[in-house]
Amino acid sequence: MTQHTPTDLFYTATGMDRTRVERIVADSLQGLDDGELYLQYSLSESFSFDDGRLKAATYDTTQGFGLRGVQGEMTSYAHSNDMSEAAIKRAGETVRSIKSGSGIAPFAAPPARTNRKLYAPESPFEGLSFEAKTKLLADIDAYVRARDPRVIQVSASLIGSWSAIEILRPDGYRAEDIRPLVRVNVSVVVEQNGRRETGFHGMGGRTAYDQFITPVSWQAAADEALRQALVNLEAVAAPSGEMVVVLGNGWPGILLHEAIGHGLEGDFNRKGTSAFSGRVGERVAAKGITVVDDGTLDQRRGSLTIDDEGTPTENTVLIEDGILKGYMQDRLNARLMGVQPTGNGRRESYAHAPMPRMTNTYMLSGDRDPQEILRGVKKGLYAKTFGGGQVDITSGKFVFSCTEAYLIEDGKLGAPVKEATLIGNGPDVLTKVSAVGNDMALDPGIGTCGKAGQSVPAGVGQPTLRIDGLTVGGTG
Repeated sequence: MTQHTPTDLFYTATGMDRTRVERIVADSLQGLDDGELYLQYSLSESFSFDDGRLKAATYDTTQGFGLRGVQGEMTSYAHSNDMSEAAIKRAGETVRSIKSGSGIAPFAAPPARTNRKLYAPESPFEGLSFEAKTKLLADIDAYVRARDPRVIQVSASLIGSWSAIEILRPDGYRAEDIRPLVRVNVSVVVEQNGRRETGFHGMGGRTAYDQFITPVSWQAAADEALRQALVNLEAVAAPSGEMVVVLGNGWPGILLHEAIGHGLEGDFNRKGTSAFSGRVGERVAAKGITVVDDGTLDQRRGSLTIDDEGTPTENTVLIEDGILKGYMQDRLNARLMGVQPTGNGRRESYAHAPMPRMTNTYMLSGDRDPQEILRGVKKGLYAKTFGGGQVDITSGKFVFSCTEAYLIEDGKLGAPVKEATLIGNGPDVLTKVSAVGNDMALDPGIGTCGKAGQSVPAGVGQPTLRIDGLTVGGTG
């Protein structure tokens, strides 16, 4: 595809005049506290290969705008895929419905500006033909099947998107961004003596396909998916009861994201519905635990140059050495709580209003050697990889399933276990961490976060952790 700028996509191609659009936005939001016009143009593609053949290939183009007005705690939002001045003007009539009073209060100050760019603007689709993409997936299939005769099914997928956005405010503020995002997934099913098990590995980030489709890269992903499947063939029934649990580094940070991260988002705390509400300055975790949300990491899946309100992303310290320091904020909740936005105002697309959301949320390394942590456990469970889970934001209670876990016996890894679940309370778990490893790692770039019906890409991470007294639900 030809490289486009937001100006090409939103004005030259649609026939809209930027000056007239800016005037419509100013008229629509006059007298309100805050708001913006969000313009978006997106390309996306996906290829899936299953059971030895290409099952699906899609290519989509979407465009549209969302106009938001904010008055006090109220938000009015109108959106359309009709990119025209007339449609924006009609949306403005809807948004003005929340206006009250004389409307003489000053409009909220605009976000700060930044020249930082966290990812290349080039489309991830450039330089790789349809034939090359389908061949890549066929090569993954053939490679895995040749590795082990117990392989009975291989599924592989390639997913990419390219999105251009522009944010316009009535005070003249304008910000634009171009965001690539790619992902490669491999799933393997193996069978032995009538027993079938599955393994999975994915990888991705805000870049082109290049670094993920080299043989070294995709073969490593395929090997990891196959390894997990073969480990699960040997899994025994998981134990149950309260025990010491050691969490592996990297992707197990998804438990931190779900059980603790959502509870640190500004809207839940402003409304008093989070287990962390009103606790800034208090000890909420064991000493040595520091948790940050960092949207500034280069090319990471959850990273953004600016959030979806135009605020530059930050490295926000949420918990420092066990003390709660603050929350993740969008503009609305930050204003109502009397604090500064942290660059966490995110939306799924132009059809959604922004809300406080995580970017890359992770725990920093401690000072303990991971092998030393393991050697210190006489009996327990080592959780290496997680699947799905459920969390109650108000109470912090969670249930997570382990897709790869092992018994710990006399300080060594024992047999792999099947169908282990971790049950606990996020704030309570933080106080039970007795050892933090020195091996913090981020996930491989596969996270997707859901909240209030919206999904956005996100990153997680953590070092090896020892938790004393976590409930394990098992089948043994």
